[in-house]
Amino acid sequence: MQYYSLTNPQLKASFKQAVIQGIAPDKGLYFPEEIHPLPQEFFETIERMSNHEIAIKAIEQFVGDEIPKAVSHDIVKRVLDFDFPIVPIEENIGTLELFHGPTMAFKDVGARFMANCLGHFSEEGASEVTVLVATSGDTGGAVANGFLGVEGVNVVILYPSGKVSDIQEKQLTTLGQNIIALEVNGTFDDCQTMVKNAFLDESITSQRKLTSANSINIARWLPQCFYFLFAYKQAKSKNKDLVFSVPSGNFGNICAGMVAQKLGMPVKQFVAATNVNDVVPQFMQDGQYIPKPSVATISNAMDVGDPSNFIRIRKLYDNDFEKLKTSLSSFSFTDEETKAAMKHIRKNSGYVADPHGAVGYLGLKEYQKKHPNTYGIFLETAHPVKFLDVVKETLDFTPNIPAQIEKVLHRTKRSIKIDSYSELKSYLLDS
Repeated sequence: MQYYSLTNPQLKASFKQAVIQGIAPDKGLYFPEEIHPLPQEFFETIERMSNHEIAIKAIEQFVGDEIPKAVSHDIVKRVLDFDFPIVPIEENIGTLELFHGPTMAFKDVGARFMANCLGHFSEEGASEVTVLVATSGDTGGAVANGFLGVEGVNVVILYPSGKVSDIQEKQLTTLGQNIIALEVNGTFDDCQTMVKNAFLDESITSQRKLTSANSINIARWLPQCFYFLFAYKQAKSKNKDLVFSVPSGNFGNICAGMVAQKLGMPVKQFVAATNVNDVVPQFMQDGQYIPKPSVATISNAMDVGDPSNFIRIRKLYDNDFEKLKTSLSSFSFTDEETKAAMKHIRKNSGYVADPHGAVGYLGLKEYQKKHPNTYGIFLETAHPVKFLDVVKETLDFTPNIPAQIEKVLHRTKRSIKIDSYSELKSYLLDS
């Protein structure tokens, strides 16, 4: 399998090269040259397959022979050592829980897969790599946990000061070892801009090999297709058109679901549910993509004003707006609507949704107004305890603290505060 830059298709890379580089030399996102549908038999018999078997079949064409099969099988087993259940919420609606991993967020899958791939490549003799990543919340903790102690890999995480939850901050600032947290006086977009500038800065890249662990990296992005396939396996018996509503920020997660669709997974529609950072909902109305400064909300992991992966989504549908509309709907919701949805879900089903899941629920309900005879799955991307203040204030309820979270609560935060790109540059050149 070869990958090419979406900015310049003449720039190509193997899976290994694309993972280590993160983004192409022209700073374009890598995209697979081909996506081959899986045999129809795969979907006809998927309910008889284990999650490991499903994942191996889904990812093997993207990895090719860059990693020996026995090693890639072991990687999948290490990554997928937790469950992905669909929990019924109401008639024709369920939620896919993606928070049963070590940091209780959906990003555990991609972060661990990428960390294992880079770990394998470092064993092969690849030079030391610095993973440079911006986070709006859960990416930081998942990347920190996934890469902790991986030989030959140093991790530098930028996060916006005061704009991630306390638990999210603990997860990315307390591990030590090869994990460094830079606390940025600004927004997530400021963090992301600094990271992009570092990749463009030859005075840095000539001295330090950088790669990204955001969903722009193919090893972070592609394995997220696994849990859409796991959901199809569970929902197939419903015998209804399937709709996925995905709370969306940088749009890597929903983009991976669309890869599952390209692999042949039957799905009627994807719903990109956002908070008031509504660049994509606006695009789906008029076809004009206009980035905006991000706005802080209670669903902070979606506070993104220029989602990186949307260019991949457009490419999956041949940059054809009319074709994209047949598979994607998008709606935005305010914090007030999100809180009302959290209360409604709790009152009617007893289920405690986090703010991001509540936005996904709202997007699904909006779509089902005109398509009632569908089975909808909204993604619960993080455990509600990770947004404890919002949950307590909104629901007057304090969820139990899971063991994965309890162990970081009393650790000491360690971060380096920075205000500007020049400070990031100095750190990367001097450390």
